[in-house]
Amino acid sequence: MDYLPIFVATDKRPVLVVGGGTVAERKIRLLLRTGAQVRVVSPEICDGLKQLEQKGRIEWIQRAFENQDLEEAWLVYAATDDPFLQKRVAREAEARRVLVNTVDDRDNCSFIMPAIVDRSPVMVAISTGGTSPVLARRLRDTMERLLPQATARLAEFVGEVRDHITRAIPEFSRRRRFHEWLVDGPVARFIRAGQEDEARQRFEAALKEDGLFGEGHVYLVGAGPGDPELLTLKALQTLQAADVIVHDGLVDERVLDLARRDAEFIDVAKKAGHHRLSQARINQLLAERAEAGEVVVRLKGGDPFVFGRGGEEITYLRERGIAYEVVPGITAAVGCAAYAGLPLTHRDHAHSVWLVTAHCRESVDTLDWNDLAHSRQTLAFYMGVRQIGRVQSQLTAHGRHPDTPVAFVENGCRPEQRVIVGRLGSMSELAERHQLQSPALIYVGEVARLAGELNWYGQAPIVAETSAEQLQQAVV
Repeated sequence: MDYLPIFVATDKRPVLVVGGGTVAERKIRLLLRTGAQVRVVSPEICDGLKQLEQKGRIEWIQRAFENQDLEEAWLVYAATDDPFLQKRVAREAEARRVLVNTVDDRDNCSFIMPAIVDRSPVMVAISTGGTSPVLARRLRDTMERLLPQATARLAEFVGEVRDHITRAIPEFSRRRRFHEWLVDGPVARFIRAGQEDEARQRFEAALKEDGLFGEGHVYLVGAGPGDPELLTLKALQTLQAADVIVHDGLVDERVLDLARRDAEFIDVAKKAGHHRLSQARINQLLAERAEAGEVVVRLKGGDPFVFGRGGEEITYLRERGIAYEVVPGITAAVGCAAYAGLPLTHRDHAHSVWLVTAHCRESVDTLDWNDLAHSRQTLAFYMGVRQIGRVQSQLTAHGRHPDTPVAFVENGCRPEQRVIVGRLGSMSELAERHQLQSPALIYVGEVARLAGELNWYGQAPIVAETSAEQLQQAVV
């Protein structure tokens, strides 16, 4: 390592800043957050520093730098545009064994400033050794997204109760396990949800009753429509905390790769003609693993509450007193339409959206086709590849114009995405000609034709021959 990473206490300690421009101001504002006593030496200072000086937050010595300015300093920042002055400050500080940072001049620094993620008292400092500040900032941005804002309050809470834990649990190994439960379990979840009274009650109960802190928890998590970058931050955090991940077959492998490496993966894929596990058995599995004290993620493609049977699963858990949370995801109809350039609503063409499941003959026959056949609305059919002929015949029989545009989005939001655009009257023939395969979303409505014009992701869409007159008739 070229640098020793340390955190320095500067509260009530003098720090010298040579220079009075905007770069110096950025350093000074950071120092003031740590309680440092900042002295600025510069013939002139910027407006922001003048305001700080007028409020008594910094001391300004209005002259050029002199060597004796270093005498009482713990740290020194040289933030000027004069390279000779920068080197002089560094040389004199080195002679006095005072740590110095010369801004944008790594060779003359005895310490460098990292990119900082602040969740005080939790601090994350990221450094590239001065080689690429831009890369350090990019990494900081990633960490900002990964660390919940509630991390700060969780750290404060743990600090407040630390002595209580030490007195109540003298055995080291069990105390360590309790701390792990504290930062991973229900207390942390209550704090993230802003329910601090509940967090404290749960902590106190666990401290009094041996073994109580081993309870499990279930997260119902939406994995989104495919692209792992569409995963929500909270979904990513739960994946990385899970002991067990019970996932559907439609969950992209790239999403599973984001989970912690030692997690157990259980595939409960439901595919046409074959169910690996029944829904009743899945419900039991979630409950059994949570009752064993594990953190369980039930991972579903899209959103767990849109044709994902999430409501049935949490009803089962609730009846058994098992703690759960729901982490929504981008549902497939929304994600696949966006990646196909197909606006679900449009001021000129569609004022409402229907999300419809068509995975079997029975579900298709229960739909209200009179309402679905109205124009100026978008229909998004889930699990409808095997029922395309039925959808086509029912819509046309109930008055939807045969020239109404349709779009198939196969493997949406994935590198192999394929978009096919045509018209309702030839929908079955179009699907057969291009051998449409699941998973695919079927969109019916005037906006579907826009997928042929606005598509931006993956290969160019396949657009069947449809005349402008036909499309205009469909809109009318």
